[in-house]
Amino acid sequence: MARPLTADIDLDALRHNYRLARDQAPHSRSVAVIKADAYGHGALRCARALEDLAPAFAVACLEEAETLREGGITAPIVLLEGIFEAAELERVEALGLWMAVHADWQLEALLAYRPARPIPVWVKVDSGMHRLGFPPERAEAVWERLAAAPAYACDLHLMSHFATADARGSGYFERQLGLLEALAERLGAPSCLANSPATLAWPASHGAWNRPGVMLYGSDPLEAANAASRRLAPVMTLRSAIIAVRELAEGEPVGYGGRWRAPRPSRIGVVACGYGDGYDRHALDGTPVLVAGRRTAIAGKVSMDMLTVDLTDMPEADIGSEVVLWGRAANGEVLSVDEVARHCDTISYTLLTGVLPRVPRRYHGASGTDPH
Repeated sequence: MARPLTADIDLDALRHNYRLARDQAPHSRSVAVIKADAYGHGALRCARALEDLAPAFAVACLEEAETLREGGITAPIVLLEGIFEAAELERVEALGLWMAVHADWQLEALLAYRPARPIPVWVKVDSGMHRLGFPPERAEAVWERLAAAPAYACDLHLMSHFATADARGSGYFERQLGLLEALAERLGAPSCLANSPATLAWPASHGAWNRPGVMLYGSDPLEAANAASRRLAPVMTLRSAIIAVRELAEGEPVGYGGRWRAPRPSRIGVVACGYGDGYDRHALDGTPVLVAGRRTAIAGKVSMDMLTVDLTDMPEADIGSEVVLWGRAANGEVLSVDEVARHCDTISYTLLTGVLPRVPRRYHGASGTDPH
């Protein structure tokens, strides 16, 4: 019998979340962001599930785009960080990719290159995130140079990234948006500005394109949920089972270092899942899990291959009982990956992208069921 830990991927939920993103911005086109192996969900399978809905996909680098092209994905693919060396431009052209340009050396490489067919370019402006992008005061000059080049003039977009779109009332988002709106108006430029939180909560930021990412996978990117984000459906369910049960006297410790001690006569379940599978070792005692569709909590430090949960108030739970670390249980109860992340002092992105390859992905829904 195989180890019971799996990552079940609900492709119908993925499609639901994409439609939700699209419906928040009916006058924009929504590029589906599937970088980092679709946030740990499997980029090729997710792209196939969305290819009849999404007009384009976005990835971080050329290697991720090549995987999609080799898998038969023909839709436009945006390289969100552009190229990492000038020699990559030949592959960009051959694969029919779109690309961001955020640095002078990329700009010079583009202008020196002579493609046989135009390459759509998204000019990235640093409006306040201070990672990648041209300073706003230089953006017009960059835009004008590309607009004067026949290979790039036909499909230019303005692009930026928001630092605080998940929060209300910081004022910084409005500052970034105001700068970008003024720049886009001066240039007459179509824009791609809205990430997941801006897609859900800031209609004023919706441009020619939006870039929903983590929301596609059912994680709420907002500090305070709104009516739209509450409709997100979990795509990944990290599912395992109880493999052993221990009866402990009051005061007995559990796990490395004995961090958790039984406050009363206790019943402890051992679950086949640990940090060697990608579950966060920093999970605190009290981190929620679902056992047979009911909420209980982690008791003791997470080990490499196992973790332990408190079954004292769950006499019906036994060896073989379903355990959901995040996602949807068989009875329909949902444990949000966002809630688990808060108990681990991290964010959903790290949990979802951290599920390691030894955890089998099982796909259900839009593209059929596949245990591999």
